[in-house]
Amino acid sequence: MSVERVLWEQDATGLAALVQKGDISPLELVDAAIGRADATRADINAIVEPLYDAARTRAKTVDRKLPLAGVPFALKDLGIAMKGVPVHTGSRIPAFTADFNSVMTERYLAAGLIPIATSTSPEHGLRLMTESAAFGITRNPWNTAHTSGGSSGGAAALVAAGVVPTAHAADGGGSIRVPAACTGLVGLKTSRGRVPQTPLVSESWYGMVVDHAVSRSVRDCALLLDLTHGPDLLAPYAAPTPKGRFTTAAGRDPGKLKLAIYRKSPLGMPISAETLQALDTAVALAREGDHTVQEIDLPYIDRDFMADFARTVASAVAGTMRTEALRVGRSVLGDLERATRIIARFGEIASAGEIYAGLQRLNATSRRLITDTAQYDAVLMPVIAHPPLACGAMDPRGTDELIENVLDKLRLTRLLKLKPLFGQLMDKSLWFTHWPAIQNVSGQPSIALPVHVTDAGLPLGIQAAGRPGDEETLLSLAAQMEKISGWQARRAPLRVP
Repeated sequence: MSVERVLWEQDATGLAALVQKGDISPLELVDAAIGRADATRADINAIVEPLYDAARTRAKTVDRKLPLAGVPFALKDLGIAMKGVPVHTGSRIPAFTADFNSVMTERYLAAGLIPIATSTSPEHGLRLMTESAAFGITRNPWNTAHTSGGSSGGAAALVAAGVVPTAHAADGGGSIRVPAACTGLVGLKTSRGRVPQTPLVSESWYGMVVDHAVSRSVRDCALLLDLTHGPDLLAPYAAPTPKGRFTTAAGRDPGKLKLAIYRKSPLGMPISAETLQALDTAVALAREGDHTVQEIDLPYIDRDFMADFARTVASAVAGTMRTEALRVGRSVLGDLERATRIIARFGEIASAGEIYAGLQRLNATSRRLITDTAQYDAVLMPVIAHPPLACGAMDPRGTDELIENVLDKLRLTRLLKLKPLFGQLMDKSLWFTHWPAIQNVSGQPSIALPVHVTDAGLPLGIQAAGRPGDEETLLSLAAQMEKISGWQARRAPLRVP
């Protein structure tokens, strides 16, 4: 069997075991990953910066006793730094090249992982499809006419295509879970404070952004978290200390859990029959695992909640563009895509008082949500409202494009203060992904699980949201569902070696 075939078939844990036994060398794995990256690059367009020479150098010296020794890996082109590697944030703004490693980068390297590339992201992670003016369209290995999701769509595409078995990802409004749901992967949005983002930032989007990974298996997800979680002196807060190892949790029977299911759209927008079918599949798997499932409603997770989230993100984007302007030495608004520029301008006209009041409302609703769902070990709900969209499906057209042009060219951003117009643009941004932002606001962990494949052969995952700080229960449940369903053996049909 070729090394490429082994890379395509195995998860990270399995590959590391082969390296540790001496069956495969790190350099052989890295060479196979680089070869597959080049072979699939035109198909999926998921790489920003190739790191091939550095990866080969590291592969020759990596300690084979490390837990993930020699395993090829990718870093997202957003929110994480590796010394000497340009970070473009999916934008035409001049790249930032750090002279330091992020704490997470150091932890990845200490685990034995070998970054072979940085992966694509939409501009500043703002779209839940990975398409940008700077780097083009990233495509789904299951069907390259469709999206791999966003904003960690490049990471998901590389993993689903068998280039790397797992990849760094980040989630500020679903950006780990949406790509996982689109590409048949496991994607854990960790609890707030579980892993540090330092020293690049102390927190991002008021603490709504978290980092972790997309992976082929639950055990990889758990092992990566074991190797990277924990406080840092520069981090403003930390998640509760876990009771034990996350890999231990993923390896044990979860017992009989009390689960809830939430089916409604917080935006009151349509949900596809395929999404509801995927949710029913998850419920069936849970019941096969001997868990109880109870239907619930969350009426206070509504359009006002989502609007407060959207305004808060806009203010964070405005602040980011101020920081970028200071770094570059000039205004960067002209470098931005039209939609990003509108968001940044809207963030500038939202007063500090408005944003603070909105954050207080979000926090109050989060406390109510956490209290009301505390009786459940996890809440099952959708990630995406429709199967993975065709590439370009969220580009504004017709009246929507006209409105964006008018808002941009005539600088009429203040019109977004009008609730109907703001709601219209919010719906156009979120009609594919109604739910993921809930846990970014509340800080709860949530794991996307690849429970379903549509009649058209596209993956469609759902999520299980847990209590704050309790990734262990989610990983135990996810591993059981993975075992029952056998989804871990599924592979995208792109360039099968």
